[in-house]
Amino acid sequence: MRSYREVMDAVALEKLSYAYGTVQAVEDVSLRIAAGEVVAVLGPNGAGKSTTLLMLLGLLPPRTGTVRLFGRTPAAAVAAGQVGAMPQVGGLLPHATVGDLLRFLHDVYPKPMPVAEALDLADLTELARRPAERLSGGQAQRLRFAMAVIGRPDLLVLDEPTAALDVSARRAFWAAMRGYGRTVLFSTHYLEEADANADRIVVLDRGRVIADGTAAEVKRRVDVRTVSVALTTADYSVLPGVVAVHRRNDRAVLTTTDADETVLALAAAGLLRDLEVGGADLESAFLALTAREA
Repeated sequence: MRSYREVMDAVALEKLSYAYGTVQAVEDVSLRIAAGEVVAVLGPNGAGKSTTLLMLLGLLPPRTGTVRLFGRTPAAAVAAGQVGAMPQVGGLLPHATVGDLLRFLHDVYPKPMPVAEALDLADLTELARRPAERLSGGQAQRLRFAMAVIGRPDLLVLDEPTAALDVSARRAFWAAMRGYGRTVLFSTHYLEEADANADRIVVLDRGRVIADGTAAEVKRRVDVRTVSVALTTADYSVLPGVVAVHRRNDRAVLTTTDADETVLALAAAGLLRDLEVGGADLESAFLALTAREA
């Protein structure tokens, strides 16, 4: 006989809404995540990502709608040790060592992993005796990750887990995440992380879900391409079809919904230098989707 974890969604959000005063932060959000899925939540600042995660964890009561984690209320799932959370920021007891903090949490959960295993998973073994206030930003994030997983939760909820980490620290973090192998829901502004690590992408904008699918499916949702030319001081944003402009080294990379019209306008303006035209990546699709909503 299969366990409830195998037959029931890990996360079931139904028509969630929340407002801060007169500001509607989340509106009618429904989302289901199967056990074992890794799901990325994307959205511009103010899209409702953090508010949705807070309601999912039971830290904010939704104005409307329901939350179920493995068929339970958030409070019941957290009490059973099924949920681990890693906030974007959070204070660490300054005089406690890395090992002290993990040993304390180890004794709180019903079926924790050994402290040594959590240290190894987060690459903190050599820092076990270091006080929390002496950790670098990347080391502190790795400690928050270890604190989130030491209870062996079935669901990990991560809010901007690699914010402020350098490239090597971000790679190490995701290597550890892949080694954990449970249900993961994370928000991020690093779209390449979502593309590389998520089974599924959910895009929020203005408190609503505007796209939900694999990275390939989200890319197919929009008819966008990238047009890249040698960088000048021109204002590329006024060209027809252009929804976003990025500078990459000495090139201007234009996200456009009409590559033909954009290229013709570049030629007419004398800006057609070292042209490259490519298909949409996740960033281009994201920019087109959120620009369309705006």
